[in-house]
Amino acid sequence: MRFIIIDGLDGSGKSTQAKFIEKRYISRGEGVILREHPSIDNSYGLKAKKALLGRGKLNRIKASIYYALDVIRSVRKYKGKSDNIIMVRYLMGLAYLPLPLAQLLYSFFTRMLPTSQYMFFLDLEVEESLRRMSSREETEMFENRDDLIKVREKALKLAQGWYIINTAGSIGEVNQKINEILDELDKPC
Repeated sequence: MRFIIIDGLDGSGKSTQAKFIEKRYISRGEGVILREHPSIDNSYGLKAKKALLGRGKLNRIKASIYYALDVIRSVRKYKGKSDNIIMVRYLMGLAYLPLPLAQLLYSFFTRMLPTSQYMFFLDLEVEESLRRMSSREETEMFENRDDLIKVREKALKLAQGWYIINTAGSIGEVNQKINEILDELDKPC
């Protein structure tokens, strides 16, 4: 079973690239489960999304807790149920916390939750992230320049050992980079 993680900054194309990966493996006759977080099919995901649309310290804490519970629920419910599991927004939600706490929790969760060699962090300069998000109807609490700068810096520290993909190019160029890595990872040993 492939356990594929697609994480990255807001506006980096996580959902778009995850759908390309899903099509890749479906076209090969393989089963795929695609999970996006926060998800809308359970109370944890809905509460995480609601908190993300709020403001203030309490909503930051709520968003982090419910987000983590949503991810844990997805892992427990879907792990081992398909040839491929694709998780969109997985561990990098921790980058929204203060760095020492983010590093501690990242270390904890990488011991408790599955990881794999199929971990992609989609990177993007903050100004481009903001430009891409400008057309969204809803704005989450972290979707501002100052927070995105801090989150990006922390996420890149946490993403050591991940495939870091610069998503400043076209959707097709990003997909090609990811497919080249997948081709290499999928080679029989």
